[in-house]
Amino acid sequence: MVKYKLETQRLLLDKLSFQNAEFIQELVNTPGWLQYIGERNIKSPADAIAYIQKINSTPHLAYWVIYLKETQQPLGLVTFMKRNYLEHYDIGFALLPQYGKKGYAFEAAKKVMDAVSKDKLHKNILGITIPGNKNSIQLLEKLGLQFRKEIKVADEMLLVYARVLPKR
Repeated sequence: MVKYKLETQRLLLDKLSFQNAEFIQELVNTPGWLQYIGERNIKSPADAIAYIQKINSTPHLAYWVIYLKETQQPLGLVTFMKRNYLEHYDIGFALLPQYGKKGYAFEAAKKVMDAVSKDKLHKNILGITIPGNKNSIQLLEKLGLQFRKEIKVADEMLLVYARVLPKR
């Protein structure tokens, strides 16, 4: 079972909910999201609510909203999902641009990886990114994932990184 309420020294992580609609609309329309993740056609609060509903009703998909403890402001997401073209779950992350390069993505993603790795089903964790996403590549490596291979999905090249956790 995925534990949603997580905490680090500076951050709170909790399950994506309808209260996050405005934040989601902002995040998925940032230049970084559009360039590295792709257009989600979230142009209104209603679109954001439908997107959240779809995420929360999809099995094998978990989204944590990252909040600053100090202000309770949402600043990004960590995702953990099983994609049909990957053999294991992958971890993902996205931040609003003003929160980049402050260590928040690492802190939040590491907390999620530590939490999910307690489940023996998740001893192998993957991360994927497009070749030009240098920040994502650096973060995946900092999280202990190593480059494994390139794959092509829907005419897009993706880099696959993997971490094999010790057996418990």
